[in-house]
Amino acid sequence: MTDKAATVASLLDDASARIAAALGLDKREARLEARVLAAFAWNVAPAWLIAHDTDAPSETQIAQFETLLACRLAGEPIAYLTGTREFYGRPFRVSPDVLIPRPDTELLVELALARMPPDQALDVLDLGTGSGCIAITLALERPLARVTAVDRSAKALAVACHNAGMLDASVEFLSSDWFEALEGRRFDLIVGNPPYIAATDPHLARGDVRFEPLTALAAGDDGLDDLRRLTAAACSHLKPGGTLLLEHGYDQAEAVQGLLRSNRIHAPQSWADLSGILRVSGGKLSE
Repeated sequence: MTDKAATVASLLDDASARIAAALGLDKREARLEARVLAAFAWNVAPAWLIAHDTDAPSETQIAQFETLLACRLAGEPIAYLTGTREFYGRPFRVSPDVLIPRPDTELLVELALARMPPDQALDVLDLGTGSGCIAITLALERPLARVTAVDRSAKALAVACHNAGMLDASVEFLSSDWFEALEGRRFDLIVGNPPYIAATDPHLARGDVRFEPLTALAAGDDGLDDLRRLTAAACSHLKPGGTLLLEHGYDQAEAVQGLLRSNRIHAPQSWADLSGILRVSGGKLSE
């Protein structure tokens, strides 16, 4: 849409309709996405779009908006286009080098925080930290905690370190293939959101995940390869009575509970996300 007489409102209406048609979103979601793209393209607050809905953007502004819109219509995630995603009420920088933080993972954070008394200086480990959203949130919500986060991707660690600096969070970041760099270290709490999608899952070729790092998504033929590694090694890195919490796929709770049980995690449990899907499983190390 390049009509010089176009207004902010008409541009957003047109973009919303195109997003809805191309991506199969409902009108409300499509409208929200159009507003996010416009606010980012023009470096304005979302409220500005309402106050100036009858304004006629310049040709340059329209071109900036159309460039972003074209990327979104091709399926590129909003978070990668704007470079940010909110998680637990805070903005996090994201890039194609890390997974996009999702609301489902806030369950893992809430379960972890419930096991981290504010007045105790616990040792906490975040496995496969990516953007750092889990580790940084735990560090900010529990300032006494000693939080360590690992990732094998140098690019992901760079994003996580940037986020920690931006949010003034005290986190120790280490380059490590899971527990590789943590020999001899034990923790009161270990959390992780490892890859858990089967490599042949058709969902990997759809939607936002097409643009996300495959190594952070897929884990073998059944999606359990990394979960097997983590549950087998965790007992050597948990303090007596320490807790392990792992996010997993919608249909993996029973399998993950079995892995936990066979690796000295006593009476493992699973917890449901807001959609009612069993999303996190874990328990305490048998003493």
